[in-house]
Amino acid sequence: MNVTQMLVGDQDSQSGSGVGRNHLLGYLNDWLCVGLFKDYSPNGLQVEGKAHIARVACAVTATLDVIGKAVEWGADALIVHHGWFWRGEDSRIVGMRHRRIRALLQADINLLAYHLPLDAHPEVGNNVMFGLALGWPKAELLGAQGLVARACLPEAVGSETVLQQLEGALGRRPLAVGALGRRIRTLAWCTGAAQDLLEEAVALGADAFVSGEISERTTHAARELGVVYFAAGHYASERYGIQALGRHLHRTFGLAWHFFEDPNPV
Repeated sequence: MNVTQMLVGDQDSQSGSGVGRNHLLGYLNDWLCVGLFKDYSPNGLQVEGKAHIARVACAVTATLDVIGKAVEWGADALIVHHGWFWRGEDSRIVGMRHRRIRALLQADINLLAYHLPLDAHPEVGNNVMFGLALGWPKAELLGAQGLVARACLPEAVGSETVLQQLEGALGRRPLAVGALGRRIRTLAWCTGAAQDLLEEAVALGADAFVSGEISERTTHAARELGVVYFAAGHYASERYGIQALGRHLHRTFGLAWHFFEDPNPV
């Protein structure tokens, strides 16, 4: 199986008899080691739906557009990386939140979300799958909660080479800042909004750090630390883990699955 097949897979496989919701939830919570993580939103079941699951929709974020696609496809469950009920949010069920929850409840679809557990998982995690998509050597998962991936390239390359690799895999030109003339041999990365892990990556010996987003302070930090920072896009960098999870559920339980896009330039 080549890299493309591993990253895309068969998204419309016929389902078997399916699995009970509680059994699936227990399996995922255990396999993804949910209890090990201090997170910003609840991991696991966020909205209860049908008791039996045979068809699983997967997406990066539980948007209204994604929910509509999942309903049309006939999903019993929607599994995402970015779910709802984030720490510090307004908890009232009004406006946009009401429309999303109403659409999900009317279709009796379960919503399951896995945030940091999906980033860090050694088999289907965003960081592992991102490195695979780029063709980088197998990553070590280091740092707090195993959220920093690190790999040594076969030989040192320039920042333009890494930019071209990222653009080729993600279909977008990343932003690069910092010591752009530095040769890169040790790469570290964490998908999504992990720009503030830059100093931790440098402490782990990285010549460059790749994440999804960038803050104003990130540019100054990269310059002063003497490393290269690549902002590859939050959505673009986190498309792979949830698809790997869908494939895993198909192999393990025979569930039909499909990945639904809701493209985001950030």
